[in-house]
Amino acid sequence: MLVFIDDSGDPSFAFDKGATRFFVICCILIEDELEAEKIAVAIKELRRKLKFSDKVEFKFNGSSFKTRLSFLKTIKPYSYKIRALVVDKKKIISTQLRKEKQSFYSYFIKMVLQHNSGAILDAKIRIDGSGDRIFRKKFLTYLRKQLNSKQRKVIKNVRLVDSKINVLIQMADMIAGTIRRYKEKEKADATKYWDEINSKIQDCWIFK
Repeated sequence: MLVFIDDSGDPSFAFDKGATRFFVICCILIEDELEAEKIAVAIKELRRKLKFSDKVEFKFNGSSFKTRLSFLKTIKPYSYKIRALVVDKKKIISTQLRKEKQSFYSYFIKMVLQHNSGAILDAKIRIDGSGDRIFRKKFLTYLRKQLNSKQRKVIKNVRLVDSKINVLIQMADMIAGTIRRYKEKEKADATKYWDEINSKIQDCWIFK
């Protein structure tokens, strides 16, 4: 199994300065590498169809309605599942999570992988890579210690990858953005995107 992870929103609690209320972590579950390759090829072909440069990164934020919808329709025929965690930051009371962005990020990545109802086991996990080198190393060690035990092994291997060159991480970004847009219930286009991914959702967990 392959799992590609990205997020939408931000870990800031400065709501008066424009921080997002919701933070979404999205996991794309693909059963085998052949299917993953088929999806990647379809995304690259869409990029050419839209006459984008090969260097263009698909991201939900900043994309047009046409691009978002075309992307979601392109990946829809393929075999994948979505597991997502939606965090309403206004309900978070932990001082550490509210003040330390790295703790916030690490904790919720762990939570979405830990509470997977047995859907993620011995998986190759790829996460959008960001942050400084020391944090990245600590983060991966933290995940392995928290998620793997003698009784249950969630992670076969885990790597931070560059979203600019990995279109399946871009896919996770597009779907994470779709979920956050739908949960915010603020814009009319939200349901059009949601309808394209709804059948693929295995779990969309509201953190409480």
